[in-house]
Amino acid sequence: PPLGTSAEAIRDEQAKLLKAIRPLAPGDLVRGQYDGYRNEDGVAPGSDTETFTAVRFFIDSWRWADVPFVVRTGKKLPVTTTEIRAEFQLPPQRVFALSESGPLSANYMRMRLSPTVSIALGARTKNAGDRMVGRPVELYVCNSHPDEKSAYERLLGDALDGEAMLFARQDAVEAAWNVVDPVLSRRDPVYVYEPGTWGPPEADLL
Repeated sequence: PPLGTSAEAIRDEQAKLLKAIRPLAPGDLVRGQYDGYRNEDGVAPGSDTETFTAVRFFIDSWRWADVPFVVRTGKKLPVTTTEIRAEFQLPPQRVFALSESGPLSANYMRMRLSPTVSIALGARTKNAGDRMVGRPVELYVCNSHPDEKSAYERLLGDALDGEAMLFARQDAVEAAWNVVDPVLSRRDPVYVYEPGTWGPPEADLL
């Protein structure tokens, strides 16, 4: 947590966090390319440029020890959005184990940042009746104001006002480069994925 609400207090902690991220190893990165990309105008027939990337990060701190952070981004995915999903560990005792087969999905919190701002909490609840059969439910809250400034309007306004909170500082930029530098010189294979899917299956292994 920052020591205050000033831009420098927040940017101090951002830099500290980036310095705690473990440098990427080859197994932490999966590159993908959607089927048909090489047929696009201006793309070389043998291009191995990625249109999808999945990356796994680890933060070496007591708070986040051994918690994987998986970031995936790409083109031709089912939805265009920016979303954070935190999955909670399953408890050792399965409440619905006697009545349900197959793996149970974990409870989660989902925070969507764009194109709308929303928060959702996903959990499993018991169906009505005597049998211990559960079903997934989601509590969803959306706070959308159409008259809000766009991200670029806010960024330009902050630049004109000299507000630095949304801008990266030199030490944070260098720390971020130190995280990704080990994998930038490698050309790992590019896996093909179908447009409209969530990327190549290899990304799920992260």
